[in-house]
Amino acid sequence: MSSVLLIVIAATALISFVAFNNPQIFEKYKFNVGAILQRKEYIRLLSAGFLHADLMHLLFNMMTLYFFGPIVVSAFGDLGFLVVYFGSVLLGNIFSLYLYKDQSWYSAIGASGGVSGILFASIAMIPDLGIYFFFIPIAIPGYLFGLAYFSYSVYMMLNPKQHDNIGHAAHLGGAFFGLVYAVGLQPQRAIENGLYLAVMALPLMYMAYMVFVKKRVG
Repeated sequence: MSSVLLIVIAATALISFVAFNNPQIFEKYKFNVGAILQRKEYIRLLSAGFLHADLMHLLFNMMTLYFFGPIVVSAFGDLGFLVVYFGSVLLGNIFSLYLYKDQSWYSAIGASGGVSGILFASIAMIPDLGIYFFFIPIAIPGYLFGLAYFSYSVYMMLNPKQHDNIGHAAHLGGAFFGLVYAVGLQPQRAIENGLYLAVMALPLMYMAYMVFVKKRVG
């Protein structure tokens, strides 16, 4: 297991736990459109990735990162992992900023953009990787896990709940970055797994249609 991957997980968990009991830190570093565009607090584009809504939100993201992160490290090295993860966090939040630029109140937190980038990049490399989730005794193919993960994200973004601070919109931007990175560095391998990627990307295609064609944000 890569020490870089473990450091990212540990740092995210530690900062999230501190913020759970410190609303001032949470409010100061969460993604907020008004604070970024009006007060130029661009650090929020990155710092929001170290904050989570609750323990389950944190566990889900970190477990996904723990399962899929090693594949990205194996394929692209520690530096490649960091580029994919933090590049996906940034692009995911930049996409959210574009999407909600007229809604200064919009806020979000979570590593979902970075995790989505790692998930998409890793499954581009090994789409049929068996994943054992919680107490399910049957291995779930990685691309089906990705399909369920993105289906949930798309549904929650298009059907927002009151007080939901999770950055569902960041999933698409992060996934796009991870996929482009994987295809760009190992195009032949990604092309060979194109069918699996297409299945996993179905919710993202639907999301793109709703956002850019139907102009529906939520």
